[in-house]
Amino acid sequence: MSSPKPTITSVHTNLPARAERPLRADARRNRDHLVTVARAAFAAADDTVPLEGIARDAGVGIGTLYRHFPTREALVEAVYAAELDDVATSAQTLLDQYPPDVALHAWINRYAEFTATKRGMIDTLRAGWASGRITTPTTRERITAAIGTIMTAGVRAGSLRADVHPEDVTAILLGVFLSTAINNTSEQTGRLLDLVVDALRPRTHPTTAARTGLNRRPSDCP
Repeated sequence: MSSPKPTITSVHTNLPARAERPLRADARRNRDHLVTVARAAFAAADDTVPLEGIARDAGVGIGTLYRHFPTREALVEAVYAAELDDVATSAQTLLDQYPPDVALHAWINRYAEFTATKRGMIDTLRAGWASGRITTPTTRERITAAIGTIMTAGVRAGSLRADVHPEDVTAILLGVFLSTAINNTSEQTGRLLDLVVDALRPRTHPTTAARTGLNRRPSDCP
């Protein structure tokens, strides 16, 4: 009579997960180049961007693109993250180069470019966020923090108003971009953004309402 077979237990249960191997230098360059090309493609497009076109413009085969980004969502997430990082960190970079009010104008223009890039991939982003396949980013918080960095410097320098909350500036900018999303012209967007920056500078002259008494409450009138 044969002896019973020993019970086989897993020896892998308590082993630590193997760390992902870092990309080789050439693979990293390919990945970064694909993201750069995709950023330009999404910014220029008003509709779905074919992945084959991105691979072709990057000078690689579609297989190389899929090795780095197995799905459209993976590529869109990488592009969105790269764009958000750039626009969020550019606030301090611009402050190092320009006076705060000039830096604010330059940063707002950079933010406008970010929203233009997002238009070309918004459907994929929304579907990915809804399904959980793409991590929901803290976009508004990071944008507001960048605005706050510049506004704080501007208040210290006396070139930006001290009575404006960064959250309100974010809301105004979103309103501009939403209102110009359809039939958008860069000229109109530019004019509206100029008005925003002008409104954020300190008042150097009494307003028309103050000069004419139009801001008085009824109880103040004789």
